[in-house]
Amino acid sequence: MTTPAPTVVLVHGAFADAASWSGVIAELQSSGIPVLAPPNPLRGLASDAAYIASVASQIDGPVVLVGHSYGGALITEAGVTENVVGLVYVAAYVLEEGESLGELQGRFPDSPLASNLKQWTYPVADSDPAVEVTITKDAFPSVFAADVPAVVTKVLAVAQRPLAASAFTETATAAAWKTKPSWALVAGADHAINPEVQRFAAKRAGATIVEIEGASHAVAVSQPKVVADLIRDAVRATS
Repeated sequence: MTTPAPTVVLVHGAFADAASWSGVIAELQSSGIPVLAPPNPLRGLASDAAYIASVASQIDGPVVLVGHSYGGALITEAGVTENVVGLVYVAAYVLEEGESLGELQGRFPDSPLASNLKQWTYPVADSDPAVEVTITKDAFPSVFAADVPAVVTKVLAVAQRPLAASAFTETATAAAWKTKPSWALVAGADHAINPEVQRFAAKRAGATIVEIEGASHAVAVSQPKVVADLIRDAVRATS
């Protein structure tokens, strides 16, 4: 009896939505790889990771989780789900158990993202309003997607999905890379997550690392084939 090919689950990060994977999805589908790109709630590390774990656990057969940016923190927790066989990090945070995004970032110089966030509030049942953040519209192109055409970034800037500010301080309860194989793409010209953060965390996880010189944080949009190639490597290795 042959084991079914893994299903790739693409987890987007903050300030984006699942459509940011469109080019990667097309590449994977052209290779006959089953793929799913669920919405990331962006409301907090524990609850978002639980949602992604729930999605993965309901898929028949093995799963390769792919996380972009903040999505990397989620797959680090959700990856302990039994049917997850591999992890792929794309310009992403790779947390250690007990570590927060803020702690990992704090070991390195701030990226331009830190000074270009706009705060909003959103209602929470039976509680005071909570804080969420987006990237300021004018800074979005250079911070998030410097290698994406301006006509596209103008649209992406106003279609951002905000991230709950609490996500920066919540700590990871698990690190699936300790028991599952991992791959990582470092975006060499990332102005949202310092590339040094990406390199350090990917190396710590023992990931197979590919670095794309000149790539922005939105590397899945600007270079979908390169991203899909790394995911295909992970699928082949775990099939």
